[in-house]
Amino acid sequence: MRIVDLIRSKRDGGELSREHIEAIVGGYTRGDIPDYQMASFLMAALLKGMTGAELAALTETMLHSGQVLDFSSLPGRKVDKHSTGGVGDKTSLVLAPLVAAGGVFVPMISGRGLGHTGGTLDKLEAIPGFNVNLTLTQFRDILAKTGCAMIGQTAEIAPADKKIYSLRDVTGTVESPYLICASIMSKKLAEGVDGLVLDVKTGSGAFMKDQKDAEYLAGLMVDTGKRMNKRMVALITDMEQPLGNLVGNAFEVVECIDILNGKGPADLRELCIELAAWMFLFGDKAKSVAEGRKLSGELIANGKAMQKFREMVRVQGGDERVVDDVKRLPQPKNKVDVKAASAGFVGAIMNEKIGTACVVIGGGRERKEDSVDPAVGIVVHQKLGDRVKAGDTLVTIHYNSDARLAEAQKLIEAAYTIAPQAPSGPRPMVRKIIGGDAK
Repeated sequence: MRIVDLIRSKRDGGELSREHIEAIVGGYTRGDIPDYQMASFLMAALLKGMTGAELAALTETMLHSGQVLDFSSLPGRKVDKHSTGGVGDKTSLVLAPLVAAGGVFVPMISGRGLGHTGGTLDKLEAIPGFNVNLTLTQFRDILAKTGCAMIGQTAEIAPADKKIYSLRDVTGTVESPYLICASIMSKKLAEGVDGLVLDVKTGSGAFMKDQKDAEYLAGLMVDTGKRMNKRMVALITDMEQPLGNLVGNAFEVVECIDILNGKGPADLRELCIELAAWMFLFGDKAKSVAEGRKLSGELIANGKAMQKFREMVRVQGGDERVVDDVKRLPQPKNKVDVKAASAGFVGAIMNEKIGTACVVIGGGRERKEDSVDPAVGIVVHQKLGDRVKAGDTLVTIHYNSDARLAEAQKLIEAAYTIAPQAPSGPRPMVRKIIGGDAK
């Protein structure tokens, strides 16, 4: 069939075969299919959806458009974690060394921040000298030596995804759960992992603000991974407020070091322990999630997780002295407090505005070509349910340039709702678990 006929079939709700999808993806990756036809196909997929067989075919075709890593020679399970992104979401920097310290190989290919959410690579590069631009050979060597390695997507990994994502970004098709699933899973499965733990955020600071949408995406990703014989679980987690208390690249490195030292905020610690527990289960180092939680706590308490973080920083070219002296991280020059205008309780936080405020002061990108200031950030002093008095500091903005400071202040002021009563009931960090062959 001609490509235009395949586009018509998808537009009219038809199901495409694996051969049809391979022809579309392969043709576009090679440059045989123009942008305008691929954009039409993507829009048809967004509007009409995709069947499970179509989605599996799309994911596998994108996966095999480049190199699929094979770590079978390494003695042990390989497990990774992926988060859909949120404000203050820094768990990867804790999980890679923590889980590697327990004997599971963690090959982690991560991304940069875009929009209101931060990126793992940007946080890592806040550590002076840390190199995320490794070749696949270097990636393999460091993984074998250290047990964990954290890099960005290379040209060899899922090139179809890279090209298709750039087109989705400018054609209004980013939001399709099917295309999101194929994009995420093609990159993650190219890592050669045996299991994948998904952290799917929902709430005001997430891309999936409605929990039903988050659950639907999680289900798609779990089913797609299982079709490819991977151990899969998705945790639907809360993003109605920043995770932890620090937002911004160097600031978030500090908070990760705190967690690995057995300190840090309770919500971040709880989520890291829970995600690590599932990774240990999939890595055959724990017989249950409860046993995985216990192992996680022990590895933090005995210092082995921090020792592994220090080793990872060193072998990837970073200054390991930041572990003992966080002042070696980039430091902001100025700070200003945003204060509560009235007394009451923090009833709601429009979390996306907090993330956007960090971007506005230079902590993230509004366009892909923007540079990032690793030093700037936001300290969150008051979170949901906290009692505040008029004049209490809600947030401290740490900045270098005051060019858009007023804009950031207004965003944070608008983010907070002070209510006469505290929100009722505790807020579970993990709202729901989808998949997982054991608990």
